[in-house]
Amino acid sequence: MLGIFGKKTDHPLADIKSAQVVIDDVPKNDAVLAVQELTGWIESLVEQADDFRLDHEFAVLRLLDEAAQPHVRKLLRDYFTVQPLSKFQENRLWTTLEHFYLRSEAAYHDVLVRFRNGGRGASGIKSELALLGTRGIAALTSRLKMAASRYALVEPVLWKHLADFYGHAETHGYQKDIMSLYSGVPGSTSVTQEFSVLLIWYGVSAGTQNPLQEHITERLLAHVGKVLSLTDQLTGEGVYVFDMAQPTPPMRVPNDSTMHPSLRFAGAGDALNPLSGLLKTLEKGIVPEDINLCGASYEAELVRDILRRLIQNLTQPLPTRRNPRRKINVNLKVANGFSKVLEHSDAGLNFSQDGSEIWEVEDISATGFRSVVPAARASGIRIGSLIGSKPENVQHWGAGIVRRLSRDEKDNLHIGVEVMSMQIVGVSLVDQGHSSDERQVALFLNRPADTSGEAWLLLRPNTFTQNRSMNMDMGGKEYLLLPLALAESGDDYDLAHFRLMQQDSSPD
Repeated sequence: MLGIFGKKTDHPLADIKSAQVVIDDVPKNDAVLAVQELTGWIESLVEQADDFRLDHEFAVLRLLDEAAQPHVRKLLRDYFTVQPLSKFQENRLWTTLEHFYLRSEAAYHDVLVRFRNGGRGASGIKSELALLGTRGIAALTSRLKMAASRYALVEPVLWKHLADFYGHAETHGYQKDIMSLYSGVPGSTSVTQEFSVLLIWYGVSAGTQNPLQEHITERLLAHVGKVLSLTDQLTGEGVYVFDMAQPTPPMRVPNDSTMHPSLRFAGAGDALNPLSGLLKTLEKGIVPEDINLCGASYEAELVRDILRRLIQNLTQPLPTRRNPRRKINVNLKVANGFSKVLEHSDAGLNFSQDGSEIWEVEDISATGFRSVVPAARASGIRIGSLIGSKPENVQHWGAGIVRRLSRDEKDNLHIGVEVMSMQIVGVSLVDQGHSSDERQVALFLNRPADTSGEAWLLLRPNTFTQNRSMNMDMGGKEYLLLPLALAESGDDYDLAHFRLMQQDSSPD
């Protein structure tokens, strides 16, 4: 086979025809195997890039990437699913997607670097630089998404790559060129759009949302990406800031931000109107077909709740801490999950075996605490996990929900927990909508200072019903619970809000 420089080479990617043969031989009915094979060819392309003209490398990379996308979208649908995956399946899908995005992002960045260095054939891709930039940033977003789904430490070089992609586009004036990202994918995009979506999505999602939530949030931002704002000046619209000269993760813009020419500010721009309109549609139980959810189907209620949180993040000022945090060194007994927490309540269960973990608290306030725990000792902990906790020298257990997670370079998890109650009470409930007197156990969140006449309970999933009251037996007294709202749903619990009324149990 005649190589691109006129020398003989047998590499299968040395010309377009043989590269197409490679693609044609990829399995059609096994998405995992197809993506794995195409990932291997992308890696091989970069390894042999010095033997190819730059325009040839980019042309073959585009072919391989395009061929992979239908399979990648299927894996994304399978990975970001409402139903929990088996550990084997989760690992298999995550590893396949992570490796693909790793190699494809690195390949697009390699093309950019070779172009900047004046590699042979560079003039042949001048008209396609905008596509190079948009696909490069899109692949980078997906790399970050896979890292965020495991609360993993992000390699600092990725932020440098992001600055490289956007900085080159801005310098050469193609950052706003409109194009289709991939054939078969509806809508159009640009380097600026992909950059803005990445900054805001990472700012609102990383370490504060579970994998499905952060995926849907990114898709919602992509839906309105063309009207997000991106400026080099701090205005009222700036929400997140990124430093092109010293690239680090985007940060919420502080009130006392100092201006530098290298700063870029991303904000809601004109996106709030379409997002508000979308929210009204979702409240009617309809998920519009023009939202690109990678072919997945999600309940309108789920998308609605995620969108509400996104709008809040884009419109509300930087939150201030309501209670001071104190540095403290104290050990907590910790139980993960509704069943484990229930075992430590006074619901009359068998407590003979204490399977709780010991966490060391780094700092604490009246409403939360932060612990740093080796990842191996925090298996199953994720955003939204229910956590029972009992400080040393305290008799009763409390309950909280994991709100923040991040992983450091030593593979420790930094876990931020919002405390829902310092003392939980096991109670029994009877649903008034059932003819039988079958009782279920639940956790009453005791709040001594609460005089509102309302109650918060942790229930098993799918227990709360908006139009049915419940009778509660607590401490030998009978109460009527009138449902107000389902405040939150976790993997193994519902957090529900009730009106609390004590019933007269005296004899007639």
